[in-house]
Amino acid sequence: MRTNWLHKIRQKQYSLESLLKEVAAWKAGGERIVFTNGCFDILHPGHIDYLAKAATLGDKLIIGLNSDASVKRLKGETRPLQNQQARMFILAALAFTDAIILFNEDTPYQLLSQIKPHILVKGADYKINQVIGADIVTANGGSVALLPYLPGNSTSGIIARMG
Repeated sequence: MRTNWLHKIRQKQYSLESLLKEVAAWKAGGERIVFTNGCFDILHPGHIDYLAKAATLGDKLIIGLNSDASVKRLKGETRPLQNQQARMFILAALAFTDAIILFNEDTPYQLLSQIKPHILVKGADYKINQVIGADIVTANGGSVALLPYLPGNSTSGIIARMG
Protein backbone atom coordinates (compact mmCIF):
# COMPACT_ATOMS: atom_id res chain seq x y z
CA MET A 1 0.00 0.00 0.00
CA ARG A 2 1.30 3.46 -0.89
CA THR A 3 2.15 6.11 1.68
CA ASN A 4 -0.53 8.67 2.49
CA TRP A 5 1.45 11.59 1.05
CA LEU A 6 -1.13 14.24 1.94
CA HIS A 7 -0.90 13.22 5.59
CA LYS A 8 2.92 13.40 5.44
CA ILE A 9 2.73 16.88 3.87
CA ARG A 10 0.40 18.14 6.60
CA GLN A 11 2.67 16.70 9.30
CA LYS A 12 5.53 18.94 8.15
CA GLN A 13 3.54 22.13 8.81
CA TYR A 14 4.15 23.24 12.38
CA SER A 15 2.95 25.76 14.93
CA LEU A 16 5.73 27.33 16.99
CA GLU A 17 4.86 25.28 20.07
CA SER A 18 4.84 21.96 18.20
CA LEU A 19 8.02 22.83 16.28
CA LEU A 20 9.94 23.70 19.45
CA LYS A 21 8.99 20.31 20.92
CA GLU A 22 10.11 18.56 17.73
CA VAL A 23 13.39 20.52 17.61
CA ALA A 24 14.11 19.61 21.23
CA ALA A 25 13.56 15.93 20.40
CA TRP A 26 15.73 16.15 17.28
CA LYS A 27 18.54 17.84 19.21
CA ALA A 28 18.27 15.30 22.04
CA GLY A 29 18.71 12.59 19.40
CA GLY A 30 21.87 14.23 18.09
CA GLU A 31 20.30 15.57 14.89
CA ARG A 32 21.88 18.68 13.30
CA ILE A 33 19.24 21.31 12.56
CA VAL A 34 19.47 23.45 9.42
CA PHE A 35 17.29 26.55 9.06
CA THR A 36 16.59 28.78 6.10
CA ASN A 37 13.80 31.18 5.29
CA GLY A 38 12.14 33.05 2.48
CA CYS A 39 8.97 33.99 0.65
CA PHE A 40 9.12 31.15 -1.93
CA ASP A 41 6.29 32.77 -3.89
CA ILE A 42 6.72 30.91 -7.18
CA LEU A 43 8.76 27.79 -6.53
CA HIS A 44 11.35 27.44 -9.31
CA PRO A 45 14.52 25.39 -10.01
CA GLY A 46 16.67 27.94 -8.16
CA HIS A 47 14.64 27.39 -4.99
CA ILE A 48 14.84 23.59 -5.33
CA ASP A 49 18.61 23.71 -5.91
CA TYR A 50 19.14 26.02 -2.92
CA LEU A 51 16.88 24.06 -0.55
CA ALA A 52 18.29 20.68 -1.60
CA LYS A 53 21.83 21.94 -0.95
CA ALA A 54 20.77 23.40 2.40
CA ALA A 55 19.26 20.05 3.42
CA THR A 56 22.60 18.29 2.85
CA LEU A 57 24.28 20.44 5.52
CA GLY A 58 22.54 18.68 8.41
CA ASP A 59 19.95 16.11 9.41
CA LYS A 60 16.75 18.17 9.55
CA LEU A 61 15.77 21.11 7.33
CA ILE A 62 13.40 23.71 8.76
CA ILE A 63 12.01 26.34 6.41
CA GLY A 64 10.77 29.60 7.89
CA LEU A 65 8.13 30.96 5.52
CA ASN A 66 7.14 34.61 5.39
CA SER A 67 3.39 34.99 5.96
CA ASP A 68 1.25 36.75 3.35
CA ALA A 69 1.30 39.97 5.40
CA SER A 70 5.09 39.81 5.70
CA VAL A 71 5.53 39.23 1.95
CA LYS A 72 3.28 42.22 1.18
CA ARG A 73 5.40 44.45 3.40
CA LEU A 74 8.64 43.22 1.83
CA LYS A 75 7.66 42.83 -1.83
CA GLY A 76 4.69 45.16 -2.33
CA GLU A 77 0.91 45.02 -2.53
CA THR A 78 0.80 42.72 -5.57
CA ARG A 79 2.63 39.94 -3.74
CA PRO A 80 2.51 37.17 -2.83
CA LEU A 81 1.08 35.56 -5.94
CA GLN A 82 0.34 32.39 -3.99
CA ASN A 83 -1.11 32.52 -0.48
CA GLN A 84 0.75 31.18 2.53
CA GLN A 85 -1.24 27.94 2.65
CA ALA A 86 -0.33 27.15 -0.98
CA ARG A 87 3.33 28.02 -0.43
CA MET A 88 3.48 25.90 2.75
CA PHE A 89 1.84 22.96 1.00
CA ILE A 90 4.27 23.06 -1.94
CA LEU A 91 7.36 23.35 0.29
CA ALA A 92 6.13 20.56 2.58
CA ALA A 93 5.76 18.27 -0.44
CA LEU A 94 9.51 18.36 -1.03
CA ALA A 95 11.18 15.17 0.21
CA PHE A 96 14.09 17.00 1.84
CA THR A 97 11.87 19.35 3.87
CA ASP A 98 11.40 18.26 7.47
CA ALA A 99 9.44 21.21 8.89
CA ILE A 100 7.81 24.44 7.75
CA ILE A 101 6.77 27.27 10.00
CA LEU A 102 5.15 30.59 9.15
CA PHE A 103 6.38 33.84 10.63
CA ASN A 104 4.62 37.18 10.41
CA GLU A 105 7.57 39.46 11.14
CA ASP A 106 9.73 40.90 8.35
CA THR A 107 12.68 38.76 9.49
CA PRO A 108 12.94 35.37 11.23
CA TYR A 109 15.03 36.81 14.08
CA GLN A 110 12.49 35.99 16.80
CA LEU A 111 12.01 32.50 15.39
CA LEU A 112 15.76 31.88 15.26
CA SER A 113 16.12 33.01 18.87
CA GLN A 114 13.78 30.19 19.87
CA ILE A 115 14.85 27.43 17.47
CA LYS A 116 18.64 28.03 17.74
CA PRO A 117 19.56 25.87 14.73
CA HIS A 118 23.03 24.44 14.28
CA ILE A 119 23.30 25.88 10.77
CA LEU A 120 21.65 28.98 9.31
CA VAL A 121 21.60 29.08 5.51
CA LYS A 122 21.17 32.07 3.21
CA GLY A 123 22.06 32.88 -0.37
CA ALA A 124 25.57 33.94 -1.33
CA ASP A 125 24.31 37.40 -2.25
CA TYR A 126 24.57 38.09 1.51
CA LYS A 127 27.68 38.59 3.59
CA ILE A 128 27.68 36.74 6.92
CA ASN A 129 27.48 40.02 8.87
CA GLN A 130 24.27 40.84 6.93
CA VAL A 131 22.49 37.57 7.73
CA ILE A 132 19.66 38.15 10.19
CA GLY A 133 20.09 35.80 13.14
CA ALA A 134 23.75 34.97 12.48
CA ASP A 135 24.56 36.39 15.91
CA ILE A 136 22.09 34.02 17.59
CA VAL A 137 23.32 30.95 15.74
CA THR A 138 27.04 31.62 16.25
CA ALA A 139 26.53 32.56 19.94
CA ASN A 140 25.02 29.09 20.39
CA GLY A 141 27.95 27.31 18.73
CA GLY A 142 26.38 27.08 15.27
CA SER A 143 27.48 28.33 11.88
CA VAL A 144 26.19 30.29 8.90
CA ALA A 145 26.42 28.87 5.38
CA LEU A 146 26.08 30.99 2.26
CA LEU A 147 24.97 29.04 -0.81
CA PRO A 148 25.28 30.22 -4.41
CA TYR A 149 22.13 30.74 -6.44
CA LEU A 150 21.37 28.84 -9.62
CA PRO A 151 21.87 31.52 -12.30
CA GLY A 152 18.86 32.78 -14.23
CA ASN A 153 16.24 31.79 -11.65
CA SER A 154 14.25 34.30 -9.66
CA THR A 155 10.61 34.88 -8.89
CA SER A 156 10.95 38.53 -9.94
CA GLY A 157 12.43 37.43 -13.27
CA ILE A 158 9.58 34.99 -13.86
CA ILE A 159 7.01 37.68 -13.09
CA ALA A 160 8.78 40.14 -15.43
CA ARG A 161 8.73 37.59 -18.27
CA MET A 162 4.99 37.02 -17.72
CA GLY A 163 4.19 40.74 -17.91
